[in-house]
Amino acid sequence: MMSTISLRMDEEEEKLIKEYAKAKNITISALFRNAVLEKIEDEIDLDLYHVAMKQQIRTLQLLSLI
Repeated sequence: MMSTISLRMDEEEEKLIKEYAKAKNITISALFRNAVLEKIEDEIDLDLYHVAMKQQIRTLQLLSLI
C-alpha cells in the first residue's frame, strides 16, 4: 500500500519542480522519492566511509606501535 506525504513550498519552487519532472518525463512523486532515497543512501555511504577511516587510523596506530 502506498502512502501520501504532503510538502509545503512556494509557487516558484512548485513551478520549477513541475517543469523539471516534465522535462525528465517522470512524475513528481518519482522525482521526490528518487531524490530522497538517493540522499539517504549518500549519507549512509558517507557514514560507512567515516567508520572505515576510523578503523584504518586505529590499524595504522597499532602497526606503528609494533
